[in-house]
Amino acid sequence: MFLILLNYLDMVKVNEQLAAHRSYLDKYYEQHKFICSGPQNPRNGGVILCRAENKTEVQQLIQEDPFHIHQAASYEIIEFNPIKYTPAFKPLL
Repeated sequence: MFLILLNYLDMVKVNEQLAAHRSYLDKYYEQHKFICSGPQNPRNGGVILCRAENKTEVQQLIQEDPFHIHQAASYEIIEFNPIKYTPAFKPLL
């Protein structure tokens, strides 16, 4: 499991690419790669919970994000092993 932290670099570009970014998210929700996502509070970045085989796959997914393509955000990838979770979460692992 991976946590992708986005740090917005240019809010003008973020706002210009928001619709394309949401389409990108939809693509990977349909493929069951993304579990949840949303903006940070305050809105200086975003968070994506991602399930992928490895960090290389996550890096490849990021390459398609319009925020990455248009240099609107930087990314931090945190890999973790969810060993404790609510039973309702188990099907998503």
